[in-house]
Amino acid sequence: MGRTLQNTMINLGLQNACDEAVYQLGLDMEELEEIEEDAGLGNGGLGRLAACFLDSMATLGLAAYGYGIRYEYGIFNQKIRDGWQVEEADDWLRHGNPWEKARPEYMLPVHFYGRVEHSASGAKWIDTQVVLALPYDTPVPGYMNNTVNTMRLWSARAPNDFNLRDFNVGDYIQAVLDRNLAENISRVLYPNDNFFEGKELRLKQEYFVVAATLQDIIRRFKASKFGSTDSVRTVFDSFPDQVAIQLNDTHPAMAIPELMRIFVDIEKLPWDKAWDITRRTFAYTNHTVLPEALERWPVDLVEKLLPRHLQIIYEINQRHLDHIASLFPNDVDRLRRMSLIEEGGTKRINMAHLCIVGSHAVNGVAKIHSEIVRTQVFEDFAALEPEKFQNKTNGITPRRWLLLCNPGLAELIAEKIGEDYVRDLSQLTKLHEFVDDDLFIREVAKVKQENKVKFALYLEKEYKVKINPSSMFDVHVKRIHEYKRQLMNCLHIITMYNRIRRDPAKLFVPRTVIIGGKAAPGYHMAKMIIKLINAVAQVVNNDPMVGSKLKVIFLENYRVSLAEKVIPATDLSEQISTAGTEASGTGNMKFMLNGALTIGTMDGANVEMAEEAGEENLFIFGMRVEDVSELDRKGYNAQLYYDRLPELKQAVDQIKSGFFSPKDPNLFNDVVNMLFHHDRFKVFADYEAYVKCQEKVSELYLNAKAWTKMVIRNIAAAGKFSSDRTIKEYARDIWHVEPSDLKIPPPNEPRDAGQDKTPNGTAA
Repeated sequence: MGRTLQNTMINLGLQNACDEAVYQLGLDMEELEEIEEDAGLGNGGLGRLAACFLDSMATLGLAAYGYGIRYEYGIFNQKIRDGWQVEEADDWLRHGNPWEKARPEYMLPVHFYGRVEHSASGAKWIDTQVVLALPYDTPVPGYMNNTVNTMRLWSARAPNDFNLRDFNVGDYIQAVLDRNLAENISRVLYPNDNFFEGKELRLKQEYFVVAATLQDIIRRFKASKFGSTDSVRTVFDSFPDQVAIQLNDTHPAMAIPELMRIFVDIEKLPWDKAWDITRRTFAYTNHTVLPEALERWPVDLVEKLLPRHLQIIYEINQRHLDHIASLFPNDVDRLRRMSLIEEGGTKRINMAHLCIVGSHAVNGVAKIHSEIVRTQVFEDFAALEPEKFQNKTNGITPRRWLLLCNPGLAELIAEKIGEDYVRDLSQLTKLHEFVDDDLFIREVAKVKQENKVKFALYLEKEYKVKINPSSMFDVHVKRIHEYKRQLMNCLHIITMYNRIRRDPAKLFVPRTVIIGGKAAPGYHMAKMIIKLINAVAQVVNNDPMVGSKLKVIFLENYRVSLAEKVIPATDLSEQISTAGTEASGTGNMKFMLNGALTIGTMDGANVEMAEEAGEENLFIFGMRVEDVSELDRKGYNAQLYYDRLPELKQAVDQIKSGFFSPKDPNLFNDVVNMLFHHDRFKVFADYEAYVKCQEKVSELYLNAKAWTKMVIRNIAAAGKFSSDRTIKEYARDIWHVEPSDLKIPPPNEPRDAGQDKTPNGTAA
């Protein structure tokens, strides 16, 4: 979520008043804003997307709730020591959190372990361990519409009789100390992005958020006029018409068997009725096609932790496979491929398959990704129910990612096309009229230059390096992962360095290359990549032959509040994943909206950015998805590229020989070995096209006016990538609710009693 203060002032229309009031007190608002900690309660793009969605849902007046876990420790703080990443705990609640309100009156029990007892009256889950879920509510204000939604985060609490009730052997002190075991559930965020780690505590976290949330949703449904009670029993027929639940990846997949458990075991609905309601309630968003990221939980772990849920999953699977067998008799391989249970070695539950079978809609997050989901990853399921599969291209909130972080540009745009674009970003197309307006071109360039100077001062203060603000700011910020190919950027840096040294007199367009991002603590290769970037920076930044022509900076502890500083100052945005691996990306959209040009592959939302702006207004290079498949078919041989490309050979040899690590010449052996023998992401195959494309970038940068005109064309084409547009599509195509552009009256105005200002419909 990042910081909340400035976002709240902007959405409430109070920023200028607050700035003034604080100034009158002899204080500086910006200084005050810098004191607030980031709420870093998620990993990479998945968590940030949810935050943008919350802002858009409130701005569109949807009755929507965001549910999650109130981690005591969020994503780790990254320190760079001697070029290596070192993790520190993110004690973000140390000084309290003024934005949250604990709601002990809504505390709910969550059960673990135990056993299942079957009787005539049905199944009973008994002898369980109970953990309490305490909700904390954070307000989510819409933009200038007097709507405030809620983000409800659950914290784990041990019940007061924990370890004292049943098997108490008199060790009262130990029993109280053991309360930590229960409360550890919400202690810390698992820091993996695009990687599955099958740990018991992680499964506990996933079930914890799901069980608490579903109880909360059902309580709210029963309290509403829709949960009409026949004598005692609630009628749930209208449930899917009043409730929509969107599963953000497979992490909350246990919600499907949990809702079935509630309906069948507790509410005593017949299975078929319960299953129909469940499927019509859930929809699933897939966020990655990397096989190592797909959640596959061991059956024995689920059996121990959630025995009733395993039985329900088996029953869902049996009925699912019976249905497929009736449509495709004797096709045992299809049954194996489509089963929720993967046999062979340790039996595992494929959570993506559970989500597809248990949902009425499945979507990818960019056109190309949704296509891959439909035709490759889940092709068997798409053949069965083609109408279930959709695309919903991701977006970003223009409130945080333009108004908040780039007020200079936001104001400049408002002067030309009015202020309405903030709520309807498609209006940015009106900027096309000003592409040839010399004054506007100069003003856009001036805003960018001011942002660069401000960021350069920040870098000098934080990193003690002198930055040339007229150099091209070439920025690559995102989680560190092999598929995102920070290594390819690194090879380009080395190539530029070698070119400067080979011919120091030759004209060279000065660059400041900024790379930033966190590596998962257990991801060895990603940590080596960070070390390599820092080792290269050490050499480049201290070579007198290079001077101010080339500087390399590794941005420490990349997070939302740092993104808000670096993105507005960026000239060139690096979006260089291997085609077919980045589901969408959202950083790409933030850079586009803030006046950077993109160098990128035809991957994720880059494809649609090129479609909107015209491919000639992005620097597109490298293999397309088809080329990658073809290369896989032929077999990728890295050695061929190394032998054929002298500059690539030189760069790789320098890494290999210890040119960048003279004290330990073998330091980067693992990296070099990977590049030659098991590089799934084919860095060498795109190297030549990348370097040539970078030459075109430098050439255009020399022509400031042509560069800025291309920037304006990009900003004018960025309207599609508002999360408001994304959420409108979810609302209409999946949740079946109408967004309301109604500004509800402020609390100080009496409401018209005759009018119901709350549009009826689903709560998402």
